[in-house]
Order: sequence, then structure tokens, then C-alpha cells
Amino acid sequence: MIMRKGVVKIMFKQAIKPIYYTLIKVIPRNNFGDKIFSLIHFYITFRQLPNQKKLLRNYLFKLKHSYEGYNPLRAYITDKAFVKDYVKAKIGDVYNVPTIKVLSSLDEAKDFNFPQRCCIKPTHLSGAVILRENDEKIDFSVIEKWFITNRYELTRQKHLRYLKPKLIVEPLIFNTTKNLDYKFFCYKGKAKFLQIDIDRRSNHTRLYYDRDWNKQGFSIIHPMSSKNIDKPVNFELMLSVADKLSRDFEFIRVDLYTNGKKIYLGELSNFPENGNAYFVPREAEEIGSKLLFNET
Repeated sequence: MIMRKGVVKIMFKQAIKPIYYTLIKVIPRNNFGDKIFSLIHFYITFRQLPNQKKLLRNYLFKLKHSYEGYNPLRAYITDKAFVKDYVKAKIGDVYNVPTIKVLSSLDEAKDFNFPQRCCIKPTHLSGAVILRENDEKIDFSVIEKWFITNRYELTRQKHLRYLKPKLIVEPLIFNTTKNLDYKFFCYKGKAKFLQIDIDRRSNHTRLYYDRDWNKQGFSIIHPMSSKNIDKPVNFELMLSVADKLSRDFEFIRVDLYTNGKKIYLGELSNFPENGNAYFVPREAEEIGSKLLFNET
């Protein structure tokens, strides 16, 4: 039965893909069109339209299409180069991963002598990265696609529309590619719970913990991992960093890395999963939403 459901899900995605790319082209690129685009996505994901219930899905939909969707500060901190100025001003440059180089074009990238070990990523996209561990050959066709990709076109998140494509080169964080990424969901200046991704490139699962490091019985999109993760020894400082970086926004996700001593910012995410984050199991969204919106 599980396999059958999986096959049906894959077939559905394949059938809907051409419709999706047609919609991207024909729906107007304005406030009305962006909202229609998001409504279609919302309905495909949740099989219902947004309502007034205080759930994460409804909240993110409303937030994305409110003034916050245009907030220039959200656009600024989305840029992986510019966000470092924000972090430096708010909590200090010590929390920034050092920058080796920012490249403004494909030609600059082709002419640049990349370090044998480094992280290469576009400043205007999320999830796209090349991790270089031993002078591996760089696929510049991938980088070319990054430079011509506008994430607003794919997601209709307004704060992404005018980001200028660039490439940022950084050292490998803590000189490894196996760092855990601690993603703090913050509401009204306080981290409420966090997400940890496990085995992202093989068997992607997730774990969720609250501020007191209590493991939660839900996941978002990906299955819940059966593993247990030890609380970082500097977890209280991580909470403080997440709280301080979130105070200019009613909601934001603060992604951090740590080796138990140092803490680095990964990114600030305005609307995780483009607002279409469904809980696993689905009914757990009420639990996760209460955890997030509890103002104590």
C-alpha cells in the first residue's frame, strides 16, 4: 500500500509539472497574479484554501501577501553577501562565515582561481551550493543556470524579485562538509523551535526540538528521523543569537552552524518552503503552530 501511494504521488507530480510551468508563464507578475499563484500552490499542497485558523500554513500565506512581502529589509537580508552586514551590525562580525570573494558575473567566475577547498553558492538563491573538498572540477553550466535564475519567477515571493545574481565563495565551515544545520523558527523575537536536517543528500529526514531541547513528535515535509541529536554545549548562546537576529521581523527562520564553540550564520529565511510546509503527520500542524505562536 505504501509503495502504491508513492507511485501515485510520483505520477501526480509528473502530471502536474507541465501545468505548473504553464502557470508560471501566464499568471501576471503583479500583486493579484502573485496571490493567485500562491493560492493554487496552497490548494495543491493542502487540498483547501487558506482560512483564519492560527496554523503555520495560513500565517505564512497571509504574511507573504501583506506589506512584509515587500519589506526591503527582507530582500536585503536574503542576499547572502549583504546579510553579513546586517549580522555584523546586530551581533558582530564574529558570527559571519568569512568571505573569500564575491563574483558578479559568469565571466568573473570562470576567471577566478577557486580554492581547492571551498563553498560556492549564489547569493540570490536558496539550497544551491557547490562544496569543493579536493580541487574537484567545477561545473560552470550549473553556475550559468544560477546567474539566469530569478527565484521570484518560480515562487512569486516579492522580496526576491529584484535581487541581483552574484556568486559568493567561502571557506568550508569548520573545514568540513558534514555540519549540522540548526534552523530556528522565530516569532516576535524569540526562537520557538528548531529543525535539524539529517542525511540531506542520501536519506533526508528531519528532527525538531523546542527551546528546552525536548524532541518533538512531528516533522515538516520530510520523514521524522529515528536518531537523537545531542544538544550543543553552547545551545543557550545559539538561542540568544537567533533571538537577536529575529527581532526586526515578526517571523523569520534563523539558520545557524556550530562546532560547540563558534557559531556561524547560514542564512535568514523569510518564508520557509515558500509557505507550503506541510507537517508529518499532517494533524501535527496544530501542535507545531501552538509551539510557534505561544507568546510566553
